[in-house]
Amino acid sequence: MAARRLGYRVHTLAPEHDTPTGQIADVEIVAPYDDLDQVRAFARAVDVVTFEFENVPAAAVAAAAEEALVRPNGAALEVAQHRIREKRFLASHGLPVAPYFEVHSEADLLEGVARIGRPAVLKTAALGYDGKGQVALGPDTDPVAAWEQLGRAECVLESFIDLAREISVIGARGVDGSTSFFEPFDNTHRHHILDVTLAPADIPANVAFDAIEVTREVLEGLDYVGILCIEFFVAKDGRLLVNELAPRPHNSGHLTFDACRTSQFEQQLRAICGYPLGATDLLQPAAMVNLLGDLWANGEPNWAAALAMPDVKLHLYGKTSARPGRKMGHLTVMAPTVAQARERALAARELLLSRAPTR
Repeated sequence: MAARRLGYRVHTLAPEHDTPTGQIADVEIVAPYDDLDQVRAFARAVDVVTFEFENVPAAAVAAAAEEALVRPNGAALEVAQHRIREKRFLASHGLPVAPYFEVHSEADLLEGVARIGRPAVLKTAALGYDGKGQVALGPDTDPVAAWEQLGRAECVLESFIDLAREISVIGARGVDGSTSFFEPFDNTHRHHILDVTLAPADIPANVAFDAIEVTREVLEGLDYVGILCIEFFVAKDGRLLVNELAPRPHNSGHLTFDACRTSQFEQQLRAICGYPLGATDLLQPAAMVNLLGDLWANGEPNWAAALAMPDVKLHLYGKTSARPGRKMGHLTVMAPTVAQARERALAARELLLSRAPTR
């Protein structure tokens, strides 16, 4: 949608037909990401290629780069899609991360537990998101049995952090090296899936400043072009720690579509297409609540009830099947205060479960 507003045509490639992007694209190509001939053909027909999630094979990105500009670059994707490479990058740049230990073998696992201690969290190095691919290790947990649950995959063992809150910063870097940042967002998760995002975040000014500076260092360290989100832990003892990188527009930034001068989606287009970056100021305090497939358990949600609240903005993504835990859309509300926005957004989501009047 942002591309169309800027006058661009859109081609999309994905393994499934009728994807949310495919529904509005000029050309929809259905092919596996590892079909490199199809990827090359796709890239030959466009000027610039970007991705909307990070679990794209590095070989596919390299193949696309043979035919077109790929932004962000493949090296940045390679770092962000693998927790061990991500941790090594952050640590090598002196950026704050939770104490961790790389797990490549059972011996590594046991040594890591001895060094890191418990409680801790064991996370797969690849293909983990929304709480998938991780197991908590308590004082009585058998570490080897926990690792078995993850298929004995390559992992990172992280020290458990006593959290005050979780925040995210979305930054962008242009072709000319210029940078721009949305102010930090305050995120609440439920069952490891983002549930509510508030803007601005309720954090001290020095924490907000440090989070933005870390994001700037990552953008520059990766020679990045495009949108990058960094999820941070804010510990109860005041420490700011990088949780993970997302090399794309991010769920926590979806409220920018309504609440900011320039949305994260337009900013992505401006960055990767070589335009100056847009202003990111927040127009009014805002709240976003996610709509998961669980809302469809007893039939179609009552959209009219929520939209009877005139300040509610509904965004549905066009996904064809609702499953528990699947992100199907979101609601955004702006208000004079963050607390009011949050209250209104949660009330609107609750109304979705009300029974529609019979006609």
